[in-house]
Amino acid sequence: MDEGVGVLRLGDIAPGDAAALLARHGLELVAVDDGAPIPGSYWGAPEAGIIGTRVYARADTPVHSLLHEACHLIVLPPERRALVHTDATDSVPEEDATCYLQIVLADDLPGVGRARLMADMDAWGYTFRLGSTRAWFEHDAGDARAWLAERGLPTG
Repeated sequence: MDEGVGVLRLGDIAPGDAAALLARHGLELVAVDDGAPIPGSYWGAPEAGIIGTRVYARADTPVHSLLHEACHLIVLPPERRALVHTDATDSVPEEDATCYLQIVLADDLPGVGRARLMADMDAWGYTFRLGSTRAWFEHDAGDARAWLAERGLPTG
């Protein structure tokens, strides 16, 4: 991950839009002060953090990170969400579903959208066997899409 790349940050969008999106999925966005540690961040600041049903982020947190961590919680049943602190899963199918869902939900954030989110994911260093996020999403993510559909989650 390269913190110097020009990805969209939470401070670049209306935070109320992000909070509303998370709230629709039973999550709370908790704003963290600039420069403060981000609770529940697996990779450390500026990456978003998760604890229970809360997603922690600063203005410099990449939108893709905010969505990724939120989607880790969204794909979990409510009883598992309550137990999450920092690391949501070690399941490859859940991780794939999380990546797919974050792309779908990007369309629900004004000024973001899936094309920009996929470009930001590539710039940040996400890796997929077809070489890009878009190629994976369009040609290799059927298992993730099916996993989400089986659970009644958005597939897009």
